[in-house]
Amino acid sequence: MKSKLILATRKSPLALAQTEQVAAHLRASLGVETELLKIVTTGDQRTEWSLEKQGGKGLFTKELEEALLRGEADVAVHSCKDLPGVLPEGLAVAGYLPREDPRDILVLRDGVETPALIATSSPRRRLQLAMLFPDAQFTEIRGNVDTRLRKIGQDKVADATVLAAAGLRRLGIGGWQGVSFHALGPEHMVPAVGQAAIALQTRTTDAARIGAVLDQRTARAVTLERAFQRSLGAGCQTAFAAHVTADTLWFYHQEIGLRSLPLSDAEIDAPEQTARAMLKHFGFQIA
Repeated sequence: MKSKLILATRKSPLALAQTEQVAAHLRASLGVETELLKIVTTGDQRTEWSLEKQGGKGLFTKELEEALLRGEADVAVHSCKDLPGVLPEGLAVAGYLPREDPRDILVLRDGVETPALIATSSPRRRLQLAMLFPDAQFTEIRGNVDTRLRKIGQDKVADATVLAAAGLRRLGIGGWQGVSFHALGPEHMVPAVGQAAIALQTRTTDAARIGAVLDQRTARAVTLERAFQRSLGAGCQTAFAAHVTADTLWFYHQEIGLRSLPLSDAEIDAPEQTARAMLKHFGFQIA
């Protein structure tokens, strides 16, 4: 193991906060030094793009992966929900830090009880919110967490938006002027695949050494969630979600709505077979 590991990260405040967590963990568990390689991804550059219309696969991960493949970095730190289901040859997800609160948070502008206009760029969130607020209209929103909160609380561009609980916690945001926070459990809003998990991606040859000091409980759950993602080939344009708890699969797809099924330990430990079997149970044609 190298005495110093280079960690590739996006430059956003949330990405940097997450990477600092990873750096601290690797220093403590492996006794290595760390250095951050800060990279601007295509998704960060193209703030005017609609992720739904442009397609979101790899927009926030490609440049970090290229740094790994060129040998400029040893670990790429990602919000797991940004990772495509299929990775470039030669790269692997070594593992994850312990998962934080995976729920989505409904951010309501003060004085609003039932939002008429909700700002979100996620088809997954939009269609599930439409079940909760059938009369609501939707508009897109981009930007860092503080930018989105300001747009709702101060600029009043919409009545509400949705943010990940884990991101708010990692940024130390427990409240914001002009808005209130309301947690949405998976029975109302199924989280994105890998939501709240920080993924450490490495070259395949380094994955076992890095993975040995990461969280196995998170890895079991997220590996099954990502198996659903791969089987469906789902990206940012598809309203799809899968979330695994200790004994339950929460699943959402635009074609069938929100479902849940019990999960056994054996099913969690056989992710590819379980994903295929359950998708067939839901009526999907899986080759």
